[in-house]
Amino acid sequence: MSTPTIASPVAAAIAARKEAGSGALIGYLPVGFPDLDTSVDAAVALLENGVDVVELGLPYSDPVMDGLVIQKATQQALENGFTLRQGFEAVERIRSRVDAPLLVMTYWNPVMQYGVDRFATDLENAGGAGLITPDLIPDEAGEWMSASDAHALDRVFLAAPSSSDARMRQAVESSRGFVYAVSTMGITGARADVDAAARGVIGRLREAGATSACVGVGISTPEQVADVLTYADGAIVGSRLVSALAEGGVPAVGRLAAELATGKP
Repeated sequence: MSTPTIASPVAAAIAARKEAGSGALIGYLPVGFPDLDTSVDAAVALLENGVDVVELGLPYSDPVMDGLVIQKATQQALENGFTLRQGFEAVERIRSRVDAPLLVMTYWNPVMQYGVDRFATDLENAGGAGLITPDLIPDEAGEWMSASDAHALDRVFLAAPSSSDARMRQAVESSRGFVYAVSTMGITGARADVDAAARGVIGRLREAGATSACVGVGISTPEQVADVLTYADGAIVGSRLVSALAEGGVPAVGRLAAELATGKP
């Protein structure tokens, strides 16, 4: 990872899980779904039931990577009047209740509209650990690289089965916290089988020097978590948790998190 002099709370949490004999479980939920207060309670429930790192998704009007479950949830949040300020508020409220790293997952346009340094300042002040930016590639991320260094924030870039070897190296060198290995081509969503290509992506990231790489897209069961953690440093679950929240509220999210955590060896 680049600029190793900046401590990464996310990388530290993942390393601690590895030292304990397993990898990390990372959970995704959108801010503001079904409402702001419930989304805060749901994120806390994840962290109180075996999830090591939380990704908080910022609802966006053009979610090109999101599957139907997440699209529906974020659309509801937008219809409820979600604002970026609520994103920072959610981070601050969660961090006041649970001492665990929180990453914000966002498309790049809202950050640009808000102001890159202003966004980084407000995220740092709220207690956030950094950003996952699915539609931003490292060679177009100069402004974010500078801001994230200035505010000691993690930056997580994506690597996919289609990524060239050069792009893999660039993702490894530019990321801090972990590299997000996309297990399948296409949009997010629970799948019966996590694509075997995930192993290939992780293998190529290892060859490129990655020491912290986590697999996302398509993971929805404890068995899949356990399988992914045999070769990756973390397993990321999103759509299944959002479905649980939609169907059963915060109690269902907590139960599912505890169930998924049994996949950590």
